[in-house]
Amino acid sequence: MPTYLSGLTGLVSIIFLAISTVIRIILSSLTPEGAGLTLPLLFKAAFTGFVFDLATLSYALLPFALYLIIVPRRFAGTRAHDWLVRLLFILFVAVLLFDVCAEYFFFDEFGTRFNFIAVDYLIYTREVIGNIRESYPLGPILSGIAAAAVASVWLLRKRIDRAAGITFGGRYHRAGFLILLPVLAVLAFINVSQTAISNNNFVNELAGNGIYNLVAAFRNNELSFSQFYRTAPNDTVLARLHTLVAERNNRFIASETGRFTRHITAEGPEKRLNLIVVVEESLSAEYLGSFGNQKNLTPNLDRLAAKSLLFTNLYATGTRTIRGLEALSLSIPPLPGTSIIKRPENGGFRSWGEIMNAKGYDSKFIYAGHGYFDNMNAFFSGNGYKVVDRTDFKKDEITFSNIWGVCDEDLFRKTIREASASHAAGRPFFSMVMTTSNHRPFTYTEGRIDIPSKTGRKGGVKYADYAIGRLIAEAGREPWFKDTIFVIVADHCAGSAGKTDIPIKQYEIPMLVHAPQHIKPGRIDLLMSQIDVAPTILGLMDMSYDSDFMGRDSLKDSGNQPRAFISTYQKLGYLTEERLLVLGPRKYAAQYQADRRTGVLKPQPLDQTMLEDMLAYYQGGDYIYQHRLNRIR
Repeated sequence: MPTYLSGLTGLVSIIFLAISTVIRIILSSLTPEGAGLTLPLLFKAAFTGFVFDLATLSYALLPFALYLIIVPRRFAGTRAHDWLVRLLFILFVAVLLFDVCAEYFFFDEFGTRFNFIAVDYLIYTREVIGNIRESYPLGPILSGIAAAAVASVWLLRKRIDRAAGITFGGRYHRAGFLILLPVLAVLAFINVSQTAISNNNFVNELAGNGIYNLVAAFRNNELSFSQFYRTAPNDTVLARLHTLVAERNNRFIASETGRFTRHITAEGPEKRLNLIVVVEESLSAEYLGSFGNQKNLTPNLDRLAAKSLLFTNLYATGTRTIRGLEALSLSIPPLPGTSIIKRPENGGFRSWGEIMNAKGYDSKFIYAGHGYFDNMNAFFSGNGYKVVDRTDFKKDEITFSNIWGVCDEDLFRKTIREASASHAAGRPFFSMVMTTSNHRPFTYTEGRIDIPSKTGRKGGVKYADYAIGRLIAEAGREPWFKDTIFVIVADHCAGSAGKTDIPIKQYEIPMLVHAPQHIKPGRIDLLMSQIDVAPTILGLMDMSYDSDFMGRDSLKDSGNQPRAFISTYQKLGYLTEERLLVLGPRKYAAQYQADRRTGVLKPQPLDQTMLEDMLAYYQGGDYIYQHRLNRIR
């Protein structure tokens, strides 16, 4: 066997592939009961995963190729060289063990390998490192990794010392071979979409490599719809979209070609009411007693639901906060890749805030954390909102905070102060309020609820419910309360893992609309999307306005079937009452009969009409976004 395979690089390769295999075994043990991991699927995932492990290894070997090129001959035979190699091996093993821990915790929380969320973890280090420190025993974990790395290298020291010997004859050829390996991986067209080897999403995740997925997510924050997805002629798609967004109270405004600007005409006199939209972090519908939960986690929300207009079949567009905020603000289906909020040139849309501004409202985005996170400040300030974030909280306005932001109670008290300031100035107000307490590490002031702080999601949910109860009670003492609509809606669900392409039960979120003197309580069971929230609330307020929204007023019959849009960062879903159509990269398409009550999906033949409707929204939405046809500036 050639020295560069049996020596240093050979040992590195064995260790790398062994640990990658161990990670795959550990992650398979984390999949939930009923995940459908049959033995043939596990073997298929192991084989595909081994290919991706080899592709990742080819990049990991590049530093060794560089070392072969630059190491001086006189240094290679010294004892210092042997100790340097040992030290580098300790670092190498420590990095791999850290990857084991990171992938374990990430998969345990999100049910996936590294993706866009992990990329954000690298970008927003302050919040993420703080979150990790507050959530996990970081000291013991890092100490354990260091001890295990040192112990491993000590046990392998003789093998490492033998491997450290370098044969200088032909070393440039060996280095060239190692440099060629990642080139061969590229030429073999190995890309992350090839992990989609079955209809079982857990199998597809196991078939990948976490490090490879992380780099792929970092490089592909925006996916070209026309390049990677099924398409139809743009003229056909836009014509169909024109039909789907048309409603009986819409009048299309003649303008430059391609725009879908419509004038929405209200059916009654405008209700010039204040509006507070609470976007509640990770509030899955399954946590509410109103949706059947028996654990009494949301007593305040359940009491409020009985006095509100409760929407029971609302679906989040994605699995990230910025997806929810995008859908609520812009009323556009989720485009492949990352949210528009994270993309450059993300200002000037005809947003919900801009529409309210045109009505003379004070539009504000009020956030418990630092708004630079996920680019939220830039997005909201560029789309008609005044931003109020953690930097605007005075010291005496903060009673409790963690790395993500001030507690929900402090946030809501700030919201009330901002509302009172607008009211005192004689202006109606629209506040979009983003909470953070229902997020790991789930910490809050002790004594508020009967679940101790930092004990998990149930405590986070119950504290969030407690804070909402306080908001309604404290706002009830304000002179503007009786003329204010409170909307409580989730940004996304608490989890998104599932064995199907898009597990539809993991996208069900609640929405309550509370204004006892103006909106009659009731229960709305119509299927609707998060992009429908803004037009529906504006409809309840009987507002006439110009719109570029692709959502619809769900309380008015448009003549088109109800539908919802759900997505991961690559997979796009189009959900109707009984069917789900999923599109993905490499022109992937799969259709299912969907039991929305149980979440069970059964494959069925592709329906061309449903595909045309889906492309109208997704391809049409991408076309409108790319050509800036929903911007007012």
